[in-house]
Amino acid sequence: MGDRANLALYRSLGAVMERLPERADVVMATRLARVVGRKGGPAKTNLTNNVRHALFEGPGPVNDELVGRFVDRGFAGYGQYWAEGAKLPALDPRVIAARFAIAEGLEHLIEARARGRGIVMAIPHVGSWEWGGSYLAQIGFPMTAIAEVLEPPELFEWFTRKRQAIGIRIQPLDEHAGTVMLSTLNEGGVVGLLCDRDLQGNGVEVEFFGETVTIPGGPATLALRTGATLVAAACYTGPGRDHFAVITPPLDATREGRLREDVKRITQEIAHELEGLIRRAPEQWHVFQERFATT
Repeated sequence: MGDRANLALYRSLGAVMERLPERADVVMATRLARVVGRKGGPAKTNLTNNVRHALFEGPGPVNDELVGRFVDRGFAGYGQYWAEGAKLPALDPRVIAARFAIAEGLEHLIEARARGRGIVMAIPHVGSWEWGGSYLAQIGFPMTAIAEVLEPPELFEWFTRKRQAIGIRIQPLDEHAGTVMLSTLNEGGVVGLLCDRDLQGNGVEVEFFGETVTIPGGPATLALRTGATLVAAACYTGPGRDHFAVITPPLDATREGRLREDVKRITQEIAHELEGLIRRAPEQWHVFQERFATT
């Protein structure tokens, strides 16, 4: 579809999801997403390969039937992600708080804030990071997130307004992003970076689920340059309409040698943490792009 058609589609679907009764929105979205997934195509091929790597790393037998079930659940979960994300701006903040079952590792953020040097959160495309960001804003940790610029600009502006309405500040991935992130961290704030995909193609090589891939070096670089606390985190969907977050203990982001070598070392540690977060719920890893060279 063209850019204008995409804009109209997202706006229309967003308005419908906001107004649908509770549960009806998720039921409709999950059924539609399952239908799309079962039709096949590149998205299903890529998700199948990604989930296979998360479930069965390295050589050895692969249970294709199990992978297929996880992929089917993956499409359904993606539908739920979109439905609940569209509903977020219309929800009472008390409802959002009530549906947050637990935030494992929240003490790491509290301790980091006491240090006053800011927090860098490395986040995978797992569950619903928007729900996590909204909850963090409620408890005093508003997050600045760097987002890929969408076309047309009106579509990006629409997404930005929706996320700002739930307490997440969105900064486009452009020439100003670095300055904004440094300023946020120097003020003791939180920067969230989705980093299990290398959107710009200039990432750091790491071992990830048994293969060599690239992921962004931004989280490591920011932590090294500012002294900010570096953690990995994910917000999972479920059980039911509840959500829960996991925040890892801080990674060691001290300088040991040359900046490039330190960035590579720390980025590899981030990759290991992302693996652990994804393995908790491989069906919630919403990456439909090609991620690995082998199938």
